[in-house]
This record gives sequence, C-alpha cells and structure tokens, in this order.
Amino acid sequence: MDRRQPKPQLPDMKYISTRGGIAPISFSEAVMMGLATDGGLLLPEEIDRVGRETLARWRALPYRQLAFEVISRFVDDIPADDLIPLIDRSYDSFNHPEITPLVRVDGLHILELFHGPTLAFKDVALQFLGNLFEYLLKKNGGKMNILGATSGDTGSAAIYGVRGKDNINIFIIHPHKRVSRIQELQMTTVTDANVFNIALRGSFDDGQAIVKAIFNDIPFKDKYSLGAVNSINWARILAQVVYYLYAALRVRGAAGSGKVDFAVPTGNFGDIFAGFVARRMAPDLIGRLVLATNENDLLSRFVNDGEYAVGQVTHTSSPSMDIQVASNFERYLYFLFERDPKRTRAAMESFASSGRLEFAEKIRERVASEFSARMVSEAETAAVIRTYNERGYLLDPHTAVGVRAALDFAEKDTPMICLATAHPAKFGDAVARATGSEPALPPALASLLDRESRCDLLDADLETVKAYIAVRALGSAGNRA
Repeated sequence: MDRRQPKPQLPDMKYISTRGGIAPISFSEAVMMGLATDGGLLLPEEIDRVGRETLARWRALPYRQLAFEVISRFVDDIPADDLIPLIDRSYDSFNHPEITPLVRVDGLHILELFHGPTLAFKDVALQFLGNLFEYLLKKNGGKMNILGATSGDTGSAAIYGVRGKDNINIFIIHPHKRVSRIQELQMTTVTDANVFNIALRGSFDDGQAIVKAIFNDIPFKDKYSLGAVNSINWARILAQVVYYLYAALRVRGAAGSGKVDFAVPTGNFGDIFAGFVARRMAPDLIGRLVLATNENDLLSRFVNDGEYAVGQVTHTSSPSMDIQVASNFERYLYFLFERDPKRTRAAMESFASSGRLEFAEKIRERVASEFSARMVSEAETAAVIRTYNERGYLLDPHTAVGVRAALDFAEKDTPMICLATAHPAKFGDAVARATGSEPALPPALASLLDRESRCDLLDADLETVKAYIAVRALGSAGNRA
C-alpha cells in the first residue's frame, strides 16, 4: 500500500463474546476488556474472506504494510494515521528486516518468529499490544494494571512490551522453577518500577486458573482497572494472523496460486487459532493446520480422539507447552458449535465442573477436516534437534515438536511451513542434552546472567495473589496515580 494515498474508511466491525452475554463493542473496548465480562472470550462478529485480487496485491507488501492491511480490517475506531505509526513502532525492536523471515531446510519452510527483543514468537503480538495499550490509555486518560500468567515466553515478551510505560503496571505470574533459566531471567531482571514478577508455587495451569478467576471477579477487575495480556486478548491473536498470511504469500509468491500447510507447536491453542482465523480469511491460500503437542497431549487427543479432558501436567524440555487447559480453546469451540453462544457457554460450564468434554462423531469429523494432530515424545524431540543440528540448522525444543509433526503430514506438492517459536539458546539445557553442546548465547541473553533479579514467591492461592495486586496496583493507596 502506498501510504501517501487516501486512507481507507474504518470498517463496521464490532466484537461479541463466545458466551453471548454482552452487547457488541468496539475494537478498543475489546482490547481493554480482555476477557469478556460474561466469562467468555471476545471475537469479531464476522471474519470476512479476502478476495484474490487483494491477496495478489498483498503478495508484494513488506511485513509492516501487510500488518496494517490485515489489522485495519478488524479495527473500527483507530484512524489509519494513528494505526500506521503504532504498527511501525511495534517492529522497530526486531533485528531482522523481514520481521518474520523464512528459511528453507530439507524441504520444509521454517518461519522464524524469534527476532524480537525476547527472542520468542510472543514478541510479534506483545510489542503491538503494549503500544496499543499505551495509545488507548493516553487517548482516554486512563490507567491499567496488566495481569497475566505465563508458561515461559508470554511473560518476558509482555514485560518488554510495557516496561517503563506511563499509566501501566504489569503483574506476571510464572510457575516457580518450571520455566527455563533464561526465561526466568528475562522476566526477573527487568526491574522497572512498573514491573512485578510473581513466582507461583504450582503449575502454569494453577496460575492461569487464578488469572481467569480474578478477571471473573468483576468488582475487583473494575476497581483495579485490570487488563489482559495473555492470548485471551483478541489483539494478540490478530497480530499473529499477520505472519500466517505473510509466510503463505511469500512461499506461494512464485507460483501465484495453490495452498500451503502449517505445522504449529501449541499448548494454549492461541497461535494455531490465529492460523484458523487466517485460513477463514484466505481459504484458497492456507490449507492444513497441523497441531503439534508435547507429552501434554490435551489438544492432540481432542483432534484425534474427540475427547477434551484434563490430565496431569508433565514437565518436558518444551515447557511453554506444558499445559492441560488451553485458554483459547473456547474460541474454536464457538465456531465448532456454529457460533452458538448458549451451546458454548453450556459446554464450558460442563468442562469447568467435570474437567472433560466429549464430542459426537459429526463434530469429530469436522475437527478432523480442519486440523491434523500429533503428540511428540521427549525422545522424538531430542532426535529432531540432533538430526537438524547435524544438517546445519539448530531448533529449540518447541520448534522441534512442530517439525516432527510436520514430517508426518507433509505432502509432496504442498509446501509445509513450520513455526519456529523461540531461539534455541533460550533452552540451552535441552539443546545440550540433544546435541552434546549448548548453543552460544546471543548478546541479549548473555547479558542477563550478571543483572540484578527481582521476584516474589507466592502460594498458588487466589486471595494471596489478589492481596498482592491490591497493594501495588496503580491507583491504590500508596502507589502513583
């Protein structure tokens, strides 16, 4: 897009809850609300299909311009003159000119999503979300206390997205000693006054459950102006949709037509749901979505067996996927139930009480038509890292899970794009076990080892966490207003 040309009109886009309990709201309201006030997740009323002529025009666009084209289709209340510099600023901190470059390795296309400030794919969305929060707070004169739980990478990316920003405090919960050492340091060595790290005595699922319970406590949420940074926030999903379209258009650039498949390591269903949205936008471009899990196989069991049931968390070399409750699953469930909010609400209430959902054969057939899935064991993960290292390309364990699954489903005439979600040096111990040597730390990570660290250790107790937030939140007694 020539940015000197007249800017397009804002779309008539509103957001609704998967549980149907709120009136339609604007994009900005959806961003600030995070989790819907009825306990559901927010989605656009419609996801319009992109025409072939538009896709042909998009094919030549650099990443930032494509991001504007895609994101602006879902934004009804931020003018282009504000949105364009906001997007541009979000990717200034990336160390590669393409933002998310593609690398060809042994017949697969590796989409490198780790060129942001924390060397993980979460940066793509959270740099954008941090700038978006700052823009909206400045516009409305408000304050926000961001709350999120992380299994590793979301926390550091969110912290880097808002550190030092005015009118924002951030509280990030991670499971104590269940993230990699580098992931822990990336969070706890950020000592800006507006950053609060909480190490929870428990699992990521414990932290995620506490965060969701706090957001469902509407009086508490409103009193302390809580905002969501986890992938329950629609703006994160939206920013991730961009790289699916960018990669597919790049790979299919020469041929000009045909589909591409994607393999996605996932635990929370957020990244692959962004792929689902991208496919609804461009069904002639994006084909199979391969869902890859580690031994925490909640989602692969759902696809392959028609059962969504909580199991015990297994600690693996890919800790960001050590999850047994996928917070974005409800968004897909809404579409699976033909956008029926009553049915979605009933299913999620049943799951909350029983810890399991089972699906009829007709539903299972639909799921199988939209996703393929594979669980990848620890031994297989290590073998893939070792094999690809010998071929000259080093994978982190999460990406290795995706590559292993991709190899099972790759078809000769359809390009397969594998999402590389983190720099291998973030998981040096796992890489060393697989290859015999630790990867060299990039300067951004090596410098963490000598920095001051700050973190508070709390029990996995809802009231304990609420009390901690209450005395540190912006607007509370004793804190800067």
